[in-house]
Amino acid sequence: MSGRKQIGVVLVGCGTVGGATAQILTRQDGGLSERVGIDLVLRAVVDIDFIVAEQIGLDKKLFCKDLGAAIGREDVQIVVELVGGTTAARTIVEKAIRAGKHVVTANKALLAHHGAELSALARKNDVCLAFEASCAGAIPIISALTGQLACDRIDAMYGIVNGTCNYILTAMTEQGRTYADALSDAQRIGLAEADPTLDVTGGDSAHKLAIMAALAFRRRIDFEKIHVEGIDWLEVQDLYYGRELGYVIKLLAIARRQGNALSLRVHPAFISDRHPLAWVSGPFNAVSVYGENSGHTMYYGRGAGGQPTAAAVVGDIASVALGNAQKKFQSLAIWPDRCEPADQLDIEHVRCRYYLRLQAEDRPGVFARIANILGDRDISISSLLQHEPNNGADEGVPVVITTHRALEGDIRSALNEVDRLDVIKSPCVCIHMVEEHPEQTGTWD
Repeated sequence: MSGRKQIGVVLVGCGTVGGATAQILTRQDGGLSERVGIDLVLRAVVDIDFIVAEQIGLDKKLFCKDLGAAIGREDVQIVVELVGGTTAARTIVEKAIRAGKHVVTANKALLAHHGAELSALARKNDVCLAFEASCAGAIPIISALTGQLACDRIDAMYGIVNGTCNYILTAMTEQGRTYADALSDAQRIGLAEADPTLDVTGGDSAHKLAIMAALAFRRRIDFEKIHVEGIDWLEVQDLYYGRELGYVIKLLAIARRQGNALSLRVHPAFISDRHPLAWVSGPFNAVSVYGENSGHTMYYGRGAGGQPTAAAVVGDIASVALGNAQKKFQSLAIWPDRCEPADQLDIEHVRCRYYLRLQAEDRPGVFARIANILGDRDISISSLLQHEPNNGADEGVPVVITTHRALEGDIRSALNEVDRLDVIKSPCVCIHMVEEHPEQTGTWD
């Protein structure tokens, strides 16, 4: 016996992340207990089957199908939920909390939809809820937002928080691959699910944005009010034209103050190829945070995968074991159950720059008609780029326009009118262009 204090852990769900978590706890990789100063002991693994658990060589004495029995053990202080989803997982988490157990979870969907209720329930039962692994894998963004940055006023946050989408967009941008081809490759190497819908339509990024924004802005976020667009409609030619103009496309999760309200949105966006987020490639994630006093800080690393996510899970287990997580949960006023609902702006009230591609007939007067429609709505043109037809004159000439900042509602209204012109061969492509957020540091008198 080591003589160290022991903390018992029950792991519910032994898939990719659960299996990696169990391996870290049972193998004590890198002298885990010695570094923490506490023995973190896996007491039981709960699942409907133990295929993964057997494959990684876990002791069969740990296997348990009776959730209540595992959670009810007196030598268990922490329950780790890695089942996923919002139905069975919610029941598991609530049952653990009511049994007086601290909960560690990587479940972003559950927290995005029910974080406030679960936090309140945990507080009522004098336990804590820890969820570093729910956002951006191994990147300690939750620790940052509940640590040093909790003392600052956060003005904006921009994140690349889905490795599947970033891998696909990197392949399309750097290799000229089609969306379908890049997705197929991501599935082949295990970066994309067989059904990639939640990732490629932006839902996964929106879940993470809801969690991070709640902490950053100390407001309760209504997930249903987040504007969400995915990447499954993008075409290689637009990424090529964007690069020609000095921009790289990323799926961004954006939260920023706009007056007394918050703008929360997930969508593909062109960013300057000089911005650090433009350099984040492949399956990596990054989150840029802009604070009133701290200025721009950026957090980069592996945002998914069994081992990186398990590293965040075990970090939370250690934080709970040491009592650090409980102190934050009890003291800080940034948790969603302690905050007022956010005033969330509709996307139509967002002001942004835009990339527009029109397939237009190549004849005099076309551009003037388009410019008049934009001008009638105070949409100012920043640049114009025209190329030869891609596939013959019948499909029109690609005309790329970038705008100065304009209201989303005005852009949508203008494009609806442009699309009805007899000289436009197909619906206009519209992609947001996101500029670097201005830093506010050094403004004191």
